[in-house]
Amino acid sequence: MVEVPLTWQLAKLGLSVSMVLGLSAIAVRASPRIAGLLSGYPLGTALALFFIGLEISPTFATQSAVHTLAGFTATMALGAGYVVTGRQPGIKGVISGVLGGFAAWLVMSTLLAQFSFTRFSGTLVTLWAIGVFSWLFRSIPDVKSTASSAFSWPALAARAGLATVIIFAITRIAHWLPPEWAGTLAAFPVTMLPFLLILHVGHGYAPVATVIKHYPMGLGSLLSYTLCVSYTYSTLGLFWGTLAGFLAATLWLLGWMQFTAWQQRRNA
Repeated sequence: MVEVPLTWQLAKLGLSVSMVLGLSAIAVRASPRIAGLLSGYPLGTALALFFIGLEISPTFATQSAVHTLAGFTATMALGAGYVVTGRQPGIKGVISGVLGGFAAWLVMSTLLAQFSFTRFSGTLVTLWAIGVFSWLFRSIPDVKSTASSAFSWPALAARAGLATVIIFAITRIAHWLPPEWAGTLAAFPVTMLPFLLILHVGHGYAPVATVIKHYPMGLGSLLSYTLCVSYTYSTLGLFWGTLAGFLAATLWLLGWMQFTAWQQRRNA
């Protein structure tokens, strides 16, 4: 395994903390619906794929990104597992939700790892899964937490800390895995899962279920990012390829939010 320089590790730490805190500051002041959409913004996946490319090779990161496209299906399975098993309030609900969600993620990830995906087939699988999980989640009521802006700095720090631990674990484990599993790991909900845990402890199960309900429709930005970097890592390099991916993800997210706002005005 390649020895990772300390400067890279420090950069990973700084980027993980700052990016998660930045998005958290926006998400906790928004409605759970917007938070669900923002949970699909490619922070964790971007960090995982970037540092996989930096620590192993851009070619390996490109191959992994192709499998990340399908790996988002496992992330939605995690959300479904959490919704089913995490109905209790407080720590009990968090523990049961995490166990049920992780079990669902592991089963789906193991299934996905049996296939050799292309960009087209990986994207198609996740698009199909978005439709299926959106339909399954359709009856979950939209519940806004009573004080979404009341997240304390310790809670945000805990979210950033947990997300950082997950990023370090993913990029370390990727050294021992083939691209199929490394790509699936890169799709793990690095920033969404800590957000759900804090939201559950502070505000109960209902707003957590609302965030999970809207998560599939926020995956368009993740798909846009991952599909973009699967091409640009090899043509533009890791840095510029990553920036191109963020541009694609941001444009998709802005367009989708404009579209949903237009739909709401039309139906009002």
